Amino acid sequence: MKLFVQIPCLNEAETLPLVLATVPREIPGIDEVEILVIDDGSTDATVEVARRLGVRHFVRHARTMGLARSFRDGVDYALRHGADVVVNTDGDNQYPQERIGDLVAPVVAGEADIAIADRQTATIEHFSPLKKALQKVGSEVVNFAAETDLPDAASGFRAYSRASLMRLNVVTQFSYCMETIIQAGNKRLRIASVPVTTNPKTRESRLFSSMWQHIRKSGQAIARSYLMYKPHTVFVTLGVIFGLGCLIPFGRYLVLLMLGQAGQHIQSLILGSSMLVGALLSFALLVIADLQKTNRTLMEETLERLKEVQYGRDSRPVPTTAGRDASSGPGATTGTTAGTTTGTPGPGEPGAATRPALKAGRSEVLRDAAGGRAEEPAGLS
Repeated sequence: MKLFVQIPCLNEAETLPLVLATVPREIPGIDEVEILVIDDGSTDATVEVARRLGVRHFVRHARTMGLARSFRDGVDYALRHGADVVVNTDGDNQYPQERIGDLVAPVVAGEADIAIADRQTATIEHFSPLKKALQKVGSEVVNFAAETDLPDAASGFRAYSRASLMRLNVVTQFSYCMETIIQAGNKRLRIASVPVTTNPKTRESRLFSSMWQHIRKSGQAIARSYLMYKPHTVFVTLGVIFGLGCLIPFGRYLVLLMLGQAGQHIQSLILGSSMLVGALLSFALLVIADLQKTNRTLMEETLERLKEVQYGRDSRPVPTTAGRDASSGPGATTGTTAGTTTGTPGPGEPGAATRPALKAGRSEVLRDAAGGRAEEPAGLS
């Protein structure tokens, strides 16, 4: 069983050695431990430090693309290189990497599809009382949306099984944490919580500029994900509220009409009509959202099948030299994640059975959305 520990980094040259030094190389139930550094447009010596410390797997972005994209690209790389379990930690040494063995244990034992570290935020000294309260409220909101019972939904120290990653699809640009929990909960994946303690704070978060920005963007991600999976709850509730609300002004106008005083209260009819229109629109949007949910479910099933083909056990990416597009060769196929281009030999292509596995020093080409270019040194297979 192969484990990939992926470390998203943005200018983490100072703290990355601390992270790498505490990643265990031997874990019960795991045959291979590989480390993947995801360089999200760093301008310092993050990559050089990682190479010097023995890291052989890299995904590099030509510019900063955010945590969600880094997570998605890292997962794509890990699955293409045969990962059975993927652990996500952070380059700022916030999480105790020495506990990775405990974190992956429920996944390795088949007791959970996803394991999330519980940072026990109430005990973290550098968290203010307000932040602790907001963390608790945020976890409750996510648990409501996902129908889960997790004490720390915002924790980024997680372990995912290969099967769970096949079923999860990150679409937000800010952070994958809330979205993947809501998806996993609604897809009935098993999620375990593992209590841990965090390391001392090394720097301020680079994911958001203020706590309120984090709340706003996290709220948007939660609302979007909840609407995707629970449109009936949202639009039926709105329709009922508007429908009941229109009865009040209509009833008032009817009573005044019976008393012969309705002439001066036409505003009741206007308000009632407006709320009735709101109710009708809510139910109309419910029909559209339900059709989109059905379509999205079918598309996700199709995407899962495509992932099984792309990341199948027997398919291995063929190395290409930096600067050369693999799609120009015979039998090559083009990947889609972050513009990554990989070559794969066709079933009957000569040399398909004798091509060597990826070795250190060979590379693939990674282009960002703006056409920039970065080298993705391939790791040892």
